[in-house]
Amino acid sequence: MATKKTTAAKKTAAKKKAAAKVPTKSAVTKAKPKAAAKKTTARKTAPKRAAARKAPASKGPSPEERYKMIQDAAYYLAERHHFQADPVAIWVQAEQEVSARLGE
Repeated sequence: MATKKTTAAKKTAAKKKAAAKVPTKSAVTKAKPKAAAKKTTARKTAPKRAAARKAPASKGPSPEERYKMIQDAAYYLAERHHFQADPVAIWVQAEQEVSARLGE
């Protein structure tokens, strides 16, 4: 009889061991998101294409360009006054107009 009990105990132990190896439904559903996460991680680590270099954003026109803008504005202001106004006052007014246009 002792052999029947030990054989039955061995079978029961073997069933418990086999049941422990079989994943439960919750374990299977938890494993799926991890597998999906691994796939997305693999995509993130893939080498990226080199981005085209963009020209650095300039803060405004260069000093030479700004001077030319003021010069043109001063000419048109002087023309409006039939070249009879004070040239320094015209230049100062032109500088103010250009600064206003550039948002300075």
